[in-house]
Amino acid sequence: MRAQFVLSETWIGLRRNLTMTIAVITTVAISLTLFGAGLLVNQQVSEMRNYWDQRITLTIYMCSDISPSPACQENGAASQEDREALEAQLDSLSEVEDYRYLNAAEAWDDFQERIGSSNEALAEAAKEGDIPENFRVQLTNPDHYDTVRAAVDGAAGVDSVSNDQRILEQFFGLLDGLKWAALVVAGVQLAAAALLIGNTIRLSAYSRRRETGIMRLVGASNFYIQLPFLLEGAIAGLIGGVIASGFIVATRYTLLTQIEEWFQFDVALGTGALLYVIGVSMILGVLLCTITSFLTLRRYLKV
Repeated sequence: MRAQFVLSETWIGLRRNLTMTIAVITTVAISLTLFGAGLLVNQQVSEMRNYWDQRITLTIYMCSDISPSPACQENGAASQEDREALEAQLDSLSEVEDYRYLNAAEAWDDFQERIGSSNEALAEAAKEGDIPENFRVQLTNPDHYDTVRAAVDGAAGVDSVSNDQRILEQFFGLLDGLKWAALVVAGVQLAAAALLIGNTIRLSAYSRRRETGIMRLVGASNFYIQLPFLLEGAIAGLIGGVIASGFIVATRYTLLTQIEEWFQFDVALGTGALLYVIGVSMILGVLLCTITSFLTLRRYLKV
């Protein structure tokens, strides 16, 4: 009987303040969508970083007959002794996990394989011999780039040293910016949702002040009087979370999938990560609405 009464009071409150309830649900849904999108982007960036940290190499280009650097122009193309000395130096560095030497023909084939599929015009414009022999160095930690570069830069026969990871930093920076922008806007929206929820519960409590007064006179507990209002907030937050879940799934299979296709990243968030973000967003929505309702009742509902 008590449960039926509480549920009926909850339904009455939602129906009386239908417009405000819809506004609360909409605001919560938008804010949770942005919050969930920020979490998704954050997880995607983390997965991408882990994926590329294991694959990105430091490339040491050796001097060739057409190298433009002053050192190469002065000393000529790298000799066999230069290559052996560089190999010995790489073997002595604890920061180097592994390395591979590519002669000019292998470097050309590798360039055509890596660039030809994504930039056919550039692959056709390059000529055999344009890509110098080089060493592909795998580091134990990408943060060791500066240490290894300082050790090999300027060595005999070395033209230049490049770090593939730096090429992706701007892209990761863009994704980080999108993530923080989404989280900041979500925070503002959640704050607006909290104020709107508080105002809705306050109006609901005011419209039912006679019923709550009678309940207080007959000895109803504070929790029993407050429970319908708390359920109103929780239901609004739950509905907003369910709506946001649909938008979060759409974000996963549209925006993030498109980014993976554009940049040919073989890294996709699994179903577990998606369910985690949806679960966190829905729990946040329910807790936000319930806690805001509770605090509002403590202030405006004198029981």
